[in-house]
Amino acid sequence: MKNIINKIVVLVSLFVGTSCADDYLDTAPTDAVPKEDVFTTTTSAMAALNGIHRMLHIRFDSQGQAAESGVMIMREVLGEDVVFTTTGNGWYVSTARWLNHVNENSGDVRFVWRYYYRVIGNANNIIENIDAAEGPQEEKDEIKGQALAYRAWAHFNLVQMFAERYDAAGGNDQLGVPIVTEPITEGGPRNTVEEVYTRINTDIDAAIGLLTEGRNETSHINSNVAKGIKARIALTQGNYEVAAAMAKEARNGFVLMSDSQLYQGFNSVDNPEWMWGSRQVDDQGTFFASFFAYMSLNFSSTNIRGNPKAINSKLYEMISDSDYRKGLWDPNASDPELRDPFIDEMTLSSFSKYDYMNRKFLAQGNASSVGDVPYMRAAEMYLIEAEALARGGNDAEAAQVLFSLVSKRDPEYKLSTKTGEALAEEVMIQRRIELWGEGFRFYDLKRLNLPLDRTGTNQVESVINGKFTEPAGSNNWQWRIPIDEMNTNDHMVQNPS
Repeated sequence: MKNIINKIVVLVSLFVGTSCADDYLDTAPTDAVPKEDVFTTTTSAMAALNGIHRMLHIRFDSQGQAAESGVMIMREVLGEDVVFTTTGNGWYVSTARWLNHVNENSGDVRFVWRYYYRVIGNANNIIENIDAAEGPQEEKDEIKGQALAYRAWAHFNLVQMFAERYDAAGGNDQLGVPIVTEPITEGGPRNTVEEVYTRINTDIDAAIGLLTEGRNETSHINSNVAKGIKARIALTQGNYEVAAAMAKEARNGFVLMSDSQLYQGFNSVDNPEWMWGSRQVDDQGTFFASFFAYMSLNFSSTNIRGNPKAINSKLYEMISDSDYRKGLWDPNASDPELRDPFIDEMTLSSFSKYDYMNRKFLAQGNASSVGDVPYMRAAEMYLIEAEALARGGNDAEAAQVLFSLVSKRDPEYKLSTKTGEALAEEVMIQRRIELWGEGFRFYDLKRLNLPLDRTGTNQVESVINGKFTEPAGSNNWQWRIPIDEMNTNDHMVQNPS
C-alpha cells in the first residue's frame, strides 16, 4: 500500500471548500495543514474530521468517482434491480457488465481501494492525536468516536468488496484486506476475513461507547448512526440477535417519512427518517461528479437525458398497486398517453423516456445536480431488524416490525402470516423496493450467497453485453486488488480470476 495508503494528509481544501482531484493526491501539497497545527485543539481537530465528512461527496479522479455516492452506484449496477435503459455516454456500463471490478488495471478499482484507505488514514491521524489536543473531554470523545466509526465503516466496505463473503458457519480464514490502525509508510499483508471483522467490531463498539445522540449536522456520525453501522455488520456476519437489537436502538427518535415526502426526491437530509447523509450546497456542487448526475430523473446531463435509470420489471410487478412506492417508477413512461404527467411537468422534452424509469431521485433542477445523498435511513433499520428476527426464528416479532414499516408505505398491507425462510424472503423483497438505488444490492446478494439473475427482466442485452447471470460464490464476486497496490506492496496477494 506504499504510495496508496501512505499519502495521508489533512487538507484545507477538504474542509473549507471544493477542490480539484489532484489536490489530495499530493504527498505534501502547499495547502496542507501541518499535523502539529491540526491537532493542537479540539476545534482544529474537528475541522480535520470535517475533511472526512467532505470526503464522502467530493470528486476524485473522474466524474464517475464521486466518492461514496459513486461507489453506491457501482454496487447497485452490479446487481439486477437498477436497469440501464441504454449505454448512454458509457459511465458505469463496464461495471454493469461485470468487467470493470475484476480488472486490476481499472481506474475505478484503484479509486475504490484508495478511497476507503484514505478515509482510514485520515481517521488514524485523528485517533492517534486527539487525546493530546486541548479542549473539553466531551469534544475529544465526539471526534475520536466519529473517527473510529469511519475506520470501522471503511474497513467494512473494503472487506465486503475485495474479499470472499463472511461465512457465519465459521472459519473465515480466507484472505481479507490489510487492517490499518495507525499512520504507516509501508503496506502490509492481507489479514484474514475473521481478523478484519474483529477489528471492525472493536472499532465500532468503541465508537458507540464514546458517542451520544448529539451532533452538529446529519453528515456527522452520532450514536444512532454508529449503532446502524453495527447493525449492518452484525447482519452480514449472521449475528442476528445483535443486528436486531442494534437496528432497533439505531432508529430510536427517527420517524418514517409520509407518503407525500416519498415523492420529494430523496434529496434532503431534512427528511425526518434520514439518519445519515451528505448535505450539498449550491456553491459546493460537483456538477457531473454527483449521485444525481446519474441517478436522478431531471438533471440535464448527457447520461440522464439518454439513459434514464429504471427498476427491474420483475421487482416492479411485486409491488402492490396500493403501495405508494409504486409511483416512484413509471411502467408506461415511453407512451405519452399513459405516462405519469409528472415526467412531462419536469420539462424533460429532450429526455429519452423508457418504461419503468425512476422518479425516485430528483436533482435540484435541470441545470443543477445538487442534492443531498442518503447513506442511512430509519427504513433500513426496520428492514434489518425484521430480517434478523426472521432469520433468527422470531417470526411473530419479525412480521410486526415489517408491518410497522410497510403499512406506512401501503395502507392496505396486512400483517404477514409467513414464517421462516418465506418470511425472510418477504423482507428481502421489501428491502429491494425500499432501498432501490441506494447502494445495497451487491452487498445483499454477496452476503446471502445468492446468484446474480437478470433473466426475464427489462435488462437490455446490448447494454449489459449479455451479462444476465453470475453463479453464487464465483471468483468474480471479489473485486481485484488494483495493479498499483500489487506493484508497490511486496506482501500483497491478488484475488484469483
